[in-house]
Amino acid sequence: MSFPERVVVVGFGPVAARFIDVLEPSVVSGALQLTVIGSEADAAYNRVLVADVGVGRTSPSAIGLSDADHLASLGAEVLLGTGVRRIDRARRQVLLEDGAVRPYDRLVLATGARPVIPYLAGLNPDPLHPTLPDGVTALRDLADARVLRAVVERRGDVVILGGGILGLEAALAAAEEGARVTVVHHGDYPLARNIDDGGGLVLASALRSLGVRLVSGAKAVGLEQSGGGAFTGLRLDDGRLVSGDLLVLSCGVRPRVELAEGAGLPVSSGILVDHSLRAHHDEHIYAIGDCAEVRCASPSCGNCSGNTAPSGLIGPGWKQAEWLAESFAADLAGASSGAQRYVEAALPPVLMLKARGLDAVVAGEVSADPWAAHEDGTAVALWADPQQGSYAKMVTRNGVLQGLVCVGMPRAGAELVLLFESGAVLPPDRSSLLRLDGAEASASSASSVTDPAAVVCRCAGVSRGSIEQAAVVGCSSVAEVSASTRAGTGCGGCHADIRTIIEQHFQQPASV
Repeated sequence: MSFPERVVVVGFGPVAARFIDVLEPSVVSGALQLTVIGSEADAAYNRVLVADVGVGRTSPSAIGLSDADHLASLGAEVLLGTGVRRIDRARRQVLLEDGAVRPYDRLVLATGARPVIPYLAGLNPDPLHPTLPDGVTALRDLADARVLRAVVERRGDVVILGGGILGLEAALAAAEEGARVTVVHHGDYPLARNIDDGGGLVLASALRSLGVRLVSGAKAVGLEQSGGGAFTGLRLDDGRLVSGDLLVLSCGVRPRVELAEGAGLPVSSGILVDHSLRAHHDEHIYAIGDCAEVRCASPSCGNCSGNTAPSGLIGPGWKQAEWLAESFAADLAGASSGAQRYVEAALPPVLMLKARGLDAVVAGEVSADPWAAHEDGTAVALWADPQQGSYAKMVTRNGVLQGLVCVGMPRAGAELVLLFESGAVLPPDRSSLLRLDGAEASASSASSVTDPAAVVCRCAGVSRGSIEQAAVVGCSSVAEVSASTRAGTGCGGCHADIRTIIEQHFQQPASV
């Protein structure tokens, strides 16, 4: 008599939810016994959209990615609000905070990342167990969203520390809902580590025009607090004080590796796994998502020669989850070839800022000087209209796009991303790409591309054709399409395009 394989998943975020979703048929068939352990009281939800909950644009239920009751009905054990004390690798057991034990045949670590807590006077310096004072949040979970919501509803003053994508999106959303928002950041302009000077200056101008105050080139040193210890202001090193009712820490994230490290597993930026997503030196433990660093033990591996640190983006984590779940299912069915390899995408990540009234995208090498003489075939094309908040930069080598910056030109940006990822040669007349955002193009649909194979949702890899098919079978809202195809469940930047495709379908005349 064979017993079902025991699979324990530690962490119940978006990546774990995708892994469980793909593995669900094996649970239903009884081929494996699944235990999911989540430290939060809520089942998996999309953290990228927490800011939208915080400003009242959506609800916690709308960003949910998994249903604990449904999983339990299939026979899975779901432990919410449960911490893990340690991993006993010798006995193949997970020891929970309450003293209970869960044995495993395969353990999947999907512990994600934790927010970086800066060293400021008034904050607990322990990054693993921070105690944030009243009025300070990292905007990482639904509890943080409720704190932001209370301030936005009374149109209070929100101070955001950090000029990254998530901080800017939260700033723009809060400002649009009526809060007074100030972004404090190190560089001369937001996204300074990723964007070029021209694009950064246009981006900064666009943010200000949308009601976001910027305090640039600033170094925060401490908090000002009330007699009761609540946040009242952020003190800068030059003596300035940025007053506010709420401080949102948006200083990046770090992989949660402490559980693996405590079990003696090798870690670097993340938990080191090979091209089977298996932890080094333990064939029973795997890691996926923000906590996983894909780097095999071979020094000659070309796929591991560059930066292997986790990207912090949801799309790559979902790809890992799907690949590993399919690999597990194949093993259980006895169909594994033994030669499967997971390889991270070779292209650098694409950073996308999506907000009402402002789109920006940055990818690849963007620092090339447009006026310098390049002997390696590099060429740079520029377009800037600061008054209108528009900017585009294309860096090519022998005609192939190597990097791009696009601010305030969403259609051109989308087309450039497709060309960047496909390695296509740009047309000799680069200005032809800019016409996508011209007056004539603006009068047409934002989703004018009709190729069914064109990818609309980059996070989940969902094509236009899949979304159109969902509309054909009756999906008439973004939420219904998301439930059917997973499109729009990542960063949310494709919601407008999904909505347009749905509208185009239902506006078509019925055939007779």
